[in-house]
Amino acid sequence: MRQNPARRAALLDAAIEVLAREGARGLTFRAVDAEAQVPVGTASNYFSSRDELFTQVGHRYYERLEPDPTLLAASLTGPRDRDRVTELMRDIVERVTTFRSGYLALLELRLESTRRPELRELLSKRIRADLDFNIRNHEESGLPGDATTVVVLYLALNWLILDRLTLPDVFPEEQFDDLVTEVVERILPGPRRPA
Repeated sequence: MRQNPARRAALLDAAIEVLAREGARGLTFRAVDAEAQVPVGTASNYFSSRDELFTQVGHRYYERLEPDPTLLAASLTGPRDRDRVTELMRDIVERVTTFRSGYLALLELRLESTRRPELRELLSKRIRADLDFNIRNHEESGLPGDATTVVVLYLALNWLILDRLTLPDVFPEEQFDDLVTEVVERILPGPRRPA
């Protein structure tokens, strides 16, 4: 297998685009080569099987979505209150929905994981690790709420993101910030920060 890291990343980015646009059935080595605009056979030189390609796409999605540690630290400056949680949740929703093809590809990976145990194991571990990180970060930061707060926000906002990306006519685009605020305020009742 070839090991040019930049080429491998470009192939995985192309695979994300193919998955988002054509679904799991459309994810072939030839489709990845065409999307990446590389010679036919390039993807098969980097990935030994479709199973490996699916697994590596899962890794790449999370790699691309990782927040910059300095931005993460900066986001926790200032008051540790419900309004800060709302700001953080809006940022997460925006970051995820901006990478639309990545989220849609992740949905395809989740569906495919029901048939591919290795992929299911990868996604389960990765999503659980992200959730544990978010819980730990939330509790250590002094933000209001507990582990259950983080889990319920995760569940609610994931569905909001799903609707925004797959059925955007259900809620008008300009309503999403208000919906994020409502979700946070109903999960974390209390006073708002003085204006």
